[in-house]
Amino acid sequence: MPKKKLIAAEDLYELQFVEDPQLSPDGKHIAFVKMSLDKLTNKYKRSIWLTDLSTATPTTRQFTFGSKPDTSPRWSPDGKTLAFVSARNDKPQIFLIALDGGEARALTSMPNGATNPVWSSDGKRIAFNSRANAEERKREDSGKDDAPPSNELEAKHRTEIKEDEEKKKTDPRIITKLPYRTGTEYLDDRYTHIYVMDVPQNGEKVKPSRLTDGDYNFGEIAWTKKGDAIISTQSHDPDYSPWEHTALIRLPVAAKRKPYHYITARGHDYFNPKVSPNGKWIASLRVIDQGSFGHTAHLALMPSTGAGAVDLTLNLDRSVEAYQWSADSKWLYFQAGDQGDTGIYRIGVNGGVPEKVVSGHRVVLSFSVDDDRSLAFVACTPERPVDLYLSKGKSEKRLTDFNKILLAEREVAKTVEVRYKARDGREIQGWYLKPIHFKKNRKYPMVVSMHGGPHVMWSPSTPSMWIEWQLHAARGYAVFYCNPRGADGYGDEFSTTIQNGWGEEPMHDILTGADRIVEMGFVDTKRMALTGGSYAGYMSAWIVGHDHRFACAWAQRGLYSLMSWYGTTDIPQLVEREFELMQFDDVKKAWRHSPLAYVREIKTPLAIEHQDQDYRCPVSDAEQLYTSLKRLRKTVVFYRYPREGHEMSRSGEPHHRVDRLNRMMAWFDKYCKK
Repeated sequence: MPKKKLIAAEDLYELQFVEDPQLSPDGKHIAFVKMSLDKLTNKYKRSIWLTDLSTATPTTRQFTFGSKPDTSPRWSPDGKTLAFVSARNDKPQIFLIALDGGEARALTSMPNGATNPVWSSDGKRIAFNSRANAEERKREDSGKDDAPPSNELEAKHRTEIKEDEEKKKTDPRIITKLPYRTGTEYLDDRYTHIYVMDVPQNGEKVKPSRLTDGDYNFGEIAWTKKGDAIISTQSHDPDYSPWEHTALIRLPVAAKRKPYHYITARGHDYFNPKVSPNGKWIASLRVIDQGSFGHTAHLALMPSTGAGAVDLTLNLDRSVEAYQWSADSKWLYFQAGDQGDTGIYRIGVNGGVPEKVVSGHRVVLSFSVDDDRSLAFVACTPERPVDLYLSKGKSEKRLTDFNKILLAEREVAKTVEVRYKARDGREIQGWYLKPIHFKKNRKYPMVVSMHGGPHVMWSPSTPSMWIEWQLHAARGYAVFYCNPRGADGYGDEFSTTIQNGWGEEPMHDILTGADRIVEMGFVDTKRMALTGGSYAGYMSAWIVGHDHRFACAWAQRGLYSLMSWYGTTDIPQLVEREFELMQFDDVKKAWRHSPLAYVREIKTPLAIEHQDQDYRCPVSDAEQLYTSLKRLRKTVVFYRYPREGHEMSRSGEPHHRVDRLNRMMAWFDKYCKK
């Protein structure tokens, strides 16, 4: 057989991913999104594919062929039609396509686009989200439509005038609310609202009606069984804190818009509501709205009136990430992370101990349930990137193998679990990879890789890190990573214990794990590198400011000064709840917990990677760290990526993602290779 190649950063262009699996109600088909990277256009391709389960051997084929990405496939209750979102007509709109084929037809033509289609239980209506400002909402309410342009030239002029008006809105930009920017963009004067429209039966033109109003965002949609209301979410204090103190609300679906009302009280943040198929229950995820952001998110259940919510998953002590109702309304299926793996569980409406129905050393990313309780799910394992699976009872089948050729031609390093005691006796779980072509009695460089959050869980199956860790191993490095205290997946106490202490104890958890790998005898302690992003960017700077064992470090999109980060991030409440302060009320405490405070102690050559449009961890923190190190004549380099935000390493421009991996390896090689 031909010799296998080593993984390279450019292999990212070859990887293909599966997203958003949706089982048809009768269980005969799975619609899902296939995603790939396009090297030529430097963009992502997404199309809807269909797996036919009605035969003994399931077959999979591409179902939509739009030139723009097609996403969010959603089955009609009778399983005969798919609604999906596509920007094939410029702005994203909702399209309908029959299961038996034919051309997709546009359902919506909203001036600012439409997303998140949700069918009513009788299949006669669809609710969706669209953005609109006060002026546009006033025009909608008037019932008057602009006369269509008389010719192509007039249509062009209207577009140019509208574009000019949009530019003038930000010259100057008037800011009156928080947050005022997020992702990679400043927020404009438009807000997300909920619309409802009838599904046309004979091609007639149908006009949607808007259920919500005001300068507030309404994103979540769950129809009641009767179709007389929609359950959504809204903050108890939307003008001051739109992302906090979120409650469930009931929106009447009426001929004339009626005000919504809250159906849950303060004390918890509620999100992702779903009404049971029989209409008796409302389920929701909820988490305590005070204290550390690491508190466990539980699956809550309440009567359809909304009163008397109870947490069903207290016995599990793990955060629920997503869930679905069974068709008979007796069971709730949900996914949750546990000690490096994410499986699927189910629990009855009467509570009890959750039953694990999909297990294994992997991360389930999303799933759906059909009327017969079959599960279609997308998962990643340590050995292979994302695939589509079908589970029914004790039977399970992998349905896709889009990366078969790449995996057959590449060497893939094996991942090994390690558990060890922290300095206070707490057990920490980690993993390591040996270099490809590992030989005994030889010393290798090692990369210590850290996760952000801080309240997330890493796994050897984390899809966004698969190629990065395999690349390190392919280039001759051992790799070590772990879930230090503060991580999700180990219970509420483990996650919240770092409140008022992001640095010291998590640092020792990580370094103790690195020492454990060194004790195995194959790591050269003079050739170790350190890296991590976001909170782990914080930890990268914190560690090199307190410990000098690493030959080099690469800090990614980090926050380095709580003093400045509080006033520039889109989530200042993270500081308020994690450190129990507003930074100006206790300057000494905020500074003591800032990596920048220890900049004079940094002796490790440091590469700082940041993105110019990162509004979660703004680039100003990286600028301060770089300038301070440069003025202190330390070894430092600053990589700034234009047009990118906090998610660049996971979903940024493909060229940037590949470039980042290659530059990281070059930095490590400079200091860690003989």
